[in-house]
Amino acid sequence: MTALDLSSPVAVVGTGTMGQGIAQVALVAGHPVRLYDAVPGRAAAAAEAIGARLDRLVAKDRLTAADRDAARTRLRPAESLADLGDCALVVEAVLERLDVKQKLFGELEDVVGDDCLLATNTSSLSVTAIGGALRNPGRFLGLHFFNPAPLLPLVEVVSGFATDVTSATRAYETARAWGKTPVACADTPGFIVNRIARPFYAEAFAVHESQAADPATIDAVLRESGGFRMGAFELTDLIGQDVNESVTHSVWRSFFQDVRFTPSLAQRRLVESGRLGRKTGHGWYDYGDGAEPSEPHTAEKEQPPAYVVAEGDLGPAADVLALIREAGIRVREDEEDNGTRLVLPSGGQLVLADGQTSVEFRDVVYFDLALDYREATRIALSTAQDTAPQTLSEAIGLFQALGKDVSVIGDCPGMIVARTVARIVDLAHDAVAKGVATEEDVDTAMRLGVNYPLGPFEWSRRLGASWSYDVLDELHERDPSGRYAPSLALYRHAYADEKREDTQ
Repeated sequence: MTALDLSSPVAVVGTGTMGQGIAQVALVAGHPVRLYDAVPGRAAAAAEAIGARLDRLVAKDRLTAADRDAARTRLRPAESLADLGDCALVVEAVLERLDVKQKLFGELEDVVGDDCLLATNTSSLSVTAIGGALRNPGRFLGLHFFNPAPLLPLVEVVSGFATDVTSATRAYETARAWGKTPVACADTPGFIVNRIARPFYAEAFAVHESQAADPATIDAVLRESGGFRMGAFELTDLIGQDVNESVTHSVWRSFFQDVRFTPSLAQRRLVESGRLGRKTGHGWYDYGDGAEPSEPHTAEKEQPPAYVVAEGDLGPAADVLALIREAGIRVREDEEDNGTRLVLPSGGQLVLADGQTSVEFRDVVYFDLALDYREATRIALSTAQDTAPQTLSEAIGLFQALGKDVSVIGDCPGMIVARTVARIVDLAHDAVAKGVATEEDVDTAMRLGVNYPLGPFEWSRRLGASWSYDVLDELHERDPSGRYAPSLALYRHAYADEKREDTQ
């Protein structure tokens, strides 16, 4: 099944920001495009706005004047749905209400030809439910673009329960012909990105709610240690707290209030107070005139230890040992010990976040996971109230000697990056096991849809098959609500790897 021919008209119903963006993508690809909006005058205004954006593309040498002029001749506002009768594809981008969308597609079905593809750009509603009342639901599917549609490459091609394979394939190939990167997924709450991304926000909020760290520190650790483009607090301020919370609630409700997707009470209070982020001038952060930027907690300068004793290879943090040696600090190796920790001159221990807490042990400082310990510019440390000051001082000085800023947070199991990555990996394995998408498409979706530095399965391979399971298993022991219970899919993955090791 091939993409739609460029001579085939494409219609977009709903001319807000997303509708205009989708129309621009189809238009620049070479299709005749029809714009329709139920509010009189909006389709014509949207056509003018798209024309102005094409002018800007010409000014930036991203589009030739001839191609702009040709595109303008192919763009036409529609007076009524009847004007869309010759279209080969209609994409809807109207209000996120099931009844509104069902009514619209019922009316469209009476207008377009039998071979016309019908698609919704919904991000939160069931594709199956929207198309359930159609006479021919086989040609109905989801085409979930990401905002801004002309710039972001990802498109989730969502097959509802009744969607024909030929319809999904044609839509997939059409999106690819438009220069997008499509990923195929089943109709599940949140599809790929909004389902698997929930822990990125939820765990940051949970660390904050537990009083372990402030938003600026958590954001800095996610960026500078985890390698994420933005922290959870600054990103939700950009998205809009109301929008982000609405998606979280939708996924939570759609999964029958599964505790893994429980919304944040702290975020609810922000929304209730009208602090919705940048668009209102205040969210987690203050954006008002004269507001001082929030700074992360950064430890004062400490002296590095003269040496450390390495017990084990530190697993995913093995590069830390090489960095310590390069910094001129002696490393003594205890080959008889099977542990995975550093022992400091004070006798205290430095351990990679594993889902346990410092308070359980005598004089243990945990350090957080990093995407790349060489490239990381900040490392978080976690301590208990009774951790010896000398142990903490040596731990801080050690990482400062490696060129890192150090943020000390409270006694938080799994810390910040480790618990976030472990949960993202778990949800990804669970989604693939349930037929939502392939591993490759999940990784592609998370890298392109939310700019993650690695896809979940790339993280999993780098960290080791059992790492995420072990972290979540420890977290689940300390919080038996079910929020951190590893999925059966992750258990199978970790167990299969353990069996392979036993037979080698």
